[in-house]
Amino acid sequence: MAKIGIFVGSSGGVTLGVGEMLEELFDDAELINMEDDFEGLDQFEHFDVLLIGSSTWGQGDPQRDWVDPLYEMQNETPDLGGKKVAFFGAGDQKTHGEHFVSALKKMEDIFKECGASVGFGAISKEGYDYEFSLAEKEGKLCGLAIDAINQADLTEERVANWAEQLKSEMGL
Repeated sequence: MAKIGIFVGSSGGVTLGVGEMLEELFDDAELINMEDDFEGLDQFEHFDVLLIGSSTWGQGDPQRDWVDPLYEMQNETPDLGGKKVAFFGAGDQKTHGEHFVSALKKMEDIFKECGASVGFGAISKEGYDYEFSLAEKEGKLCGLAIDAINQADLTEERVANWAEQLKSEMGL
């Protein structure tokens, strides 16, 4: 059975809440809050699957607790070969629709540079209404997008569907 690490950077609690839901939906999953529980890049080594969560801030940037680890990853390039990785996060498609969940793509690029297998968990952009997202390619978002401000009523269903999708795609 694959061991799953759910690494979450969350300022307002939405992305952390999604991480908690995912922890309940997967066997042998452990939630790591980047602010309180993250000890270093070697922590990724303890897991076969990494579910990476971050809200999007500013010009499409990852949440602040990811800044140092992502910088280290770009400079130290840890070997994440063999790790299956999927991304999720919160954004506001109305107020901040010009960078909706763009942090997911920025993170995906860094994890890919470190050898991780990415591309799992892409979802259709259908049902979302935003101006632009780096996370969008060919009508899909590179991970699960949650908008708890404008579409809170869809969060539980989106998380449950995404978990089932990952189980199928990753053979979990």
